[in-house]
Amino acid sequence: MNDGGLTYEESGVADTASAIDGLLGWVNRTLSFRKGRTGDNCLEIGYYANVLDLGHGVALAISTDGVGTKILIAEMMGRYDTIGIDCVAMNVNDLICVGAEPVAMLDYLAVEKADPAVLEAIGKGLYAGAAEANISIPGGELAQLGAMIRGLAPGKGVDLAGTCIGLVMRGGRILMGQGMEPGDRIVGVASSGIHSNGLTLAREALFERQGLTVNSRPGALAGSLGEELLTPTRIYVRPALEMIRNIPGLRALAHITSDGFLNLLRIPGDYGYQIESLPPTPPIFSLIQEAGEVAPEEMYRVFNMGIGLCAVVAASEAEDVLRICRDHQLPAWLIGRVTDGAREVVIHEVDLRGRGDRFERS
Repeated sequence: MNDGGLTYEESGVADTASAIDGLLGWVNRTLSFRKGRTGDNCLEIGYYANVLDLGHGVALAISTDGVGTKILIAEMMGRYDTIGIDCVAMNVNDLICVGAEPVAMLDYLAVEKADPAVLEAIGKGLYAGAAEANISIPGGELAQLGAMIRGLAPGKGVDLAGTCIGLVMRGGRILMGQGMEPGDRIVGVASSGIHSNGLTLAREALFERQGLTVNSRPGALAGSLGEELLTPTRIYVRPALEMIRNIPGLRALAHITSDGFLNLLRIPGDYGYQIESLPPTPPIFSLIQEAGEVAPEEMYRVFNMGIGLCAVVAASEAEDVLRICRDHQLPAWLIGRVTDGAREVVIHEVDLRGRGDRFERS
């Protein structure tokens, strides 16, 4: 990496791969409690969501995620009406990756102090996200934790997370890369911006190193920096369900979050992925990279770089995926293909090769 270049770890987000082993050791043991019974899990822990067998040809998909430090941008802006959309998006976008239709989400909202105006604004965002994903929010939890939750200003601390469920119905399929083969195509669907990953690195680069504020208006952006960073995560449920139901050659969906295109390696199978042609990178990512002197391999590990969802599909049906995206007014491009051999992601335009959880220069 560049000398002095900012990394995710240096901005305060440490690698949890080794730290989590003890936790997972105990959590994995619980899977035996429903073995052979209703609720038996169908997948190993670690995919986008897990799937529980309910019997009678029905399976329940379940995922959980939160908004993260994007909430600090909301606090800086004094605007909380979009982070609920992010909470819904981060959950439903994971559920569709196992072929499930999201149906409901419960939210967990922890606050330093219960402010009615802030709570209503968060509710407004949750409603907007639920409407876009066509799910209900039949319950949740509000915890006032003044001794634990802290924001940038006294009384302003907020944390928001959700747990979402979906259904894989009789005749449906758990989407896990079945039938994938070399030559299958990768369709990249545009993100709406930074989404809800990498905000710790972005804040360190833009605010601490570069001295910008949420009210700064860099010429490359259409609005203020705060508005750009607060842009809600795009929800892909409607086009994804159309793909799942109507395209037999759809092999897998990959939600491009933290780890970037390395998320493709979550898909089971001894395959590699060649990213051959990407659309222009949205300006926010160039701003972050320049402000923090962040190396390309770190940028592509932490951020989506303009692609929020990848669909892996038989070459003969790639145009059908693109058509569905166009019908939903979503920019999408053929960005690459599946290969046999090394299990890696190669991004040709920036000369990167990724294995495990890291990119390196080719």
